[in-house]
Parts: sequence; structure tokens; C-alpha cells
Amino acid sequence: MVTSNQLNPGMTLSINNKLYRVESSVKVTVPKGTPFIKAKLRDLSSNEIVEKNFKLNQPIKDVSLIERRLEFLYPEGEGFLFLDISNLDQVLVPSQIVGNKVSYLKEGVELKAFFYGDTIFSVELPQFLELMVAKTQSDEETERANGAKIAILETGAKIEVPPFIETGDIIKVDTKTDEYIQRV
Repeated sequence: MVTSNQLNPGMTLSINNKLYRVESSVKVTVPKGTPFIKAKLRDLSSNEIVEKNFKLNQPIKDVSLIERRLEFLYPEGEGFLFLDISNLDQVLVPSQIVGNKVSYLKEGVELKAFFYGDTIFSVELPQFLELMVAKTQSDEETERANGAKIAILETGAKIEVPPFIETGDIIKVDTKTDEYIQRV
């Protein structure tokens, strides 16, 4: 248990049997009335941001998510099959948990998964991946603006690359910003 005064970004809370991650919290004082804590929380099941107010020193149940390393195997049905590296169990991750990160998944990619009990709540890709360029296409407007062209990577992701990048090149990509870093 923590109190509302101790809320910090990154903490995971259990409120009404739902899990939330604290995005931000601030103490609000009003001229007439009682001060309170205003927090922005991310619902871990729906990924929605909600705002919630707490009384000062209100007890809140904090929980610890367990981090496990998973290796991507292949898509299966409505989800994606991963191998838990620590115990070699297969884990099926629903597609809504993977979300748009799917454009960087290929066999053998390792990522962090956050569990509460047996339920997985989020996955986090490595910040940088080395991927092969499957195809390049020049985009007239983009090319005129900054000389870049669009590359389609082996995983299906589309990113802007410099004009010297060709099909078959291996490039380093920042998965957080979807940006080209360098040719490998």
C-alpha cells in the first residue's frame, strides 16, 4: 500500500480490480477547499489515459509487474506466439497487447513482457533493431523536401531512409521513433 502523496510516474496501481500505470501526478491546492492529488493513469487493459483525483494521504494498492524476456516465434490466430526464455514455455500474446509493435517483429526478436500473475499487460521492444531493407520506393514529395525515400523493411515496417539506402541493405532502426539510425 502507498498513499496518494507517494504517486510517481511508472508506478502500477490496482483500482477496482483494474491495473493502471501512473503517467503523471500533481498536488492541486485551491484557495477554498481541500488540496488533492490529480493523476493521469493509463489503463493497462485498454491503453486509455484517464484522470483520477485522490484525497491527500488516501491509501492506494500498488502492485509489482513481473518482467520476463520473450522471443518471438510466429503469428498464431488472433495473437503472437513467443518463447519465454527463462523457462522455455510458449506464451500466446494477444494482438491488442502487441499493437503497432507488430511491424518490427521477426523470428528471434527478444522483447520485455510485463506480467501480473499469468496475465500479460504490455510488451516492450528493444530500442534498436537491425533489419534488412526489402524494398525502397522514392516518394516525390518526400524526395523534394529532404532527399529521403521510403524503405519497406523485412518485417513490413515503412520508414524514411537516406537516398543511398538500397534493397538488401541492413539498417539500424529506432523502434520508439520509427527512425533510421545508420546502415550496418
